[in-house]
Amino acid sequence: VQLQASGGGLVQAGGSLRLSCAASGRTFSTYGMGWFRQAPGKEREFVASVNWSGARTSYADSMKDRFTVSRDNLKNTMYLQMNNLKPEDTAVYYCGAADRATIASTLDRDYSHWGQGTLVTVSS
Repeated sequence: VQLQASGGGLVQAGGSLRLSCAASGRTFSTYGMGWFRQAPGKEREFVASVNWSGARTSYADSMKDRFTVSRDNLKNTMYLQMNNLKPEDTAVYYCGAADRATIASTLDRDYSHWGQGTLVTVSS
């Protein structure tokens, strides 16, 4: 599967963005999907994930009240709605596909395919 993340940009603190991750190749619905991010000088960290059907989701504690992950299997796309953005949310956001489709994995080692990343910059 090939993944293409988009939707990043510059936004003021308190604003919103919606990221998209479009998939092509192998059937999208056979994968669990996730979002991770990497800020400058920091390691990649888990953001949110969703299982193959969309029925199960996981969130990092600092984001669960502000971010919403979803997927549309008919459009082969995963989304991340980000509200009330903070400067500390500034990072490159990556989407990944995991073969373990039934769970919403929080572990980057479960993800075998990655998109190229989209930059989110939140100004104060």
